[in-house]
Amino acid sequence: CVKLGIQSFALFPQIPESKKDSMATESYRKGNIYTESIYEISKRFPEISLLTDVAMDPYSSDGHDGIVKDGKILNDETLPVLAKMAIAQAQAGSKLIGPSDMMDGRVGYLRQALDEAGYSQVGIMAYTAKYASAFYGPFRDALESAPKFGDKKTYQMNPANRREALIEAELDEMEGADFLMVKPALSYLDVIKLLNDNFNLP
Repeated sequence: CVKLGIQSFALFPQIPESKKDSMATESYRKGNIYTESIYEISKRFPEISLLTDVAMDPYSSDGHDGIVKDGKILNDETLPVLAKMAIAQAQAGSKLIGPSDMMDGRVGYLRQALDEAGYSQVGIMAYTAKYASAFYGPFRDALESAPKFGDKKTYQMNPANRREALIEAELDEMEGADFLMVKPALSYLDVIKLLNDNFNLP
């Protein structure tokens, strides 16, 4: 890929069911396949830009992006797990993390955790507007990370609500995000334009 001129990569893990649990502990275990991959890629290709993913769902036995209790996603209880994951990735060599979980307050929580751990130079690309979408189906199938029950509409965004994108972008900027991201991009060019017109972040 580098020989073809591609300079930016997003890395996602595919984890066997045997290593998944309800607290996604494999996500920050020293020497896991993801952090080892980050280390090796960063060492061999220092010239590239490598975005790494911070979210519980590839490692969760529930397939959700947050800790689940009694069928509900626990936003605040999930943040420390995400912080451990982000620090493990930074230790492995990641210079840019992408929290894709859509938990409220996670950008600020991760920024503080990274700074306190000595990784203030690690950037955060916020999944600012990540819409609940059927487009993620093939990706979830490939990673075997689809939710085991329900869906992700309680924490991913409603496509009909453009105002929410503005609110989320303002919060992400205040909390220390370095980039704002809209996903899926092609279906929401209007939201990309909206954020571009109202914020100075890339």
